[in-house]
Amino acid sequence: MKKILILNGPNLNLQGKRDVEIYGTTTFEEYTATLAERYEGRAEFDYFQSNIEGELINAIHSSVGRYDGIVLNAGGYTHTSVALRDAISAVATPVVEVHISSILAREEFRHTSMIAPVAKGSIMGFGLDSYRLGVESLLE
Repeated sequence: MKKILILNGPNLNLQGKRDVEIYGTTTFEEYTATLAERYEGRAEFDYFQSNIEGELINAIHSSVGRYDGIVLNAGGYTHTSVALRDAISAVATPVVEVHISSILAREEFRHTSMIAPVAKGSIMGFGLDSYRLGVESLLE
């Protein structure tokens, strides 16, 4: 059984309440329970969210030897954080970048991901199902 960390960045603690027309009304607590049920016997999940860049970096660093992969939605840090990019590059744990909306269909400043070049892959635009697709890529 694989152990996967779902790691969310800033403002994703508001999932289900913020911009529901873009992000929907399901909370991450509800969604991670759905993932756990779907992958019972195949994957075990831990969930961590922080609005603080350093805490996300610490979670990536501490993933080594603890997790078989990370599904990461870095939120706004996707477009700005060289430090998160460096953390991903520094560890052997595979990271799949995910986004609920398509960053390419949003404001131009969101079109560039600092993380994509160092991630195993990027999935965007499928709502919360982007996380499931990220999990699938780690299980293959």
